[in-house]
Amino acid sequence: MRLNAEDVIRILGLEPHPSEGGYYRETYRSDEVMGAGCLPSRYPGERSACTAIYYLVTPSSPSRLHRLRTDEIFHFYMGDPVLMLQLDPDGGGKTVLVGSDLRSGQVPQVVVPRGHWQGILLADGGSFALLGTTVAPGFSFDDYGEGDATALSAKYPAFKDLIGRLAHGVPSVHGIPIGADRKRQKKDI
Repeated sequence: MRLNAEDVIRILGLEPHPSEGGYYRETYRSDEVMGAGCLPSRYPGERSACTAIYYLVTPSSPSRLHRLRTDEIFHFYMGDPVLMLQLDPDGGGKTVLVGSDLRSGQVPQVVVPRGHWQGILLADGGSFALLGTTVAPGFSFDDYGEGDATALSAKYPAFKDLIGRLAHGVPSVHGIPIGADRKRQKKDI
């Protein structure tokens, strides 16, 4: 019998992602830490050398448009294919079908370069997809930023429909509107 999303969430101990949508669990965080002086200046502080997570999307919980300071590698594990939208900083973009049917053009691994907007939703008719992501240097919520649907649609008009399905209405960092007092509103994750 095929597993469903609820089975996978329970078996793997996944939790709702606090900002992005979908469900996740960190599976690895390197105990080696890279000091801020060893990292490019875009990082405000030290980072683990590497992190990895399980990440699951459903029809009602896609991966909302966001960007990171670090390259992110996605790995497809099981379920239905997903459509990934990537928007580059220069105004271009592309979609990638991530899945296991290589003959139909799906790819089981894809890299999202740092600074590119990214979002994922299930291909039509899908019920869930389990992926993994690897980030080096390791993930920090300080490196995560959400996009504004209106601003992104204006910059990337060819992708307006997908942006509308994947973007939040107010730009934020870690779920906190840009310009808000993060010290008073920052959530514990």
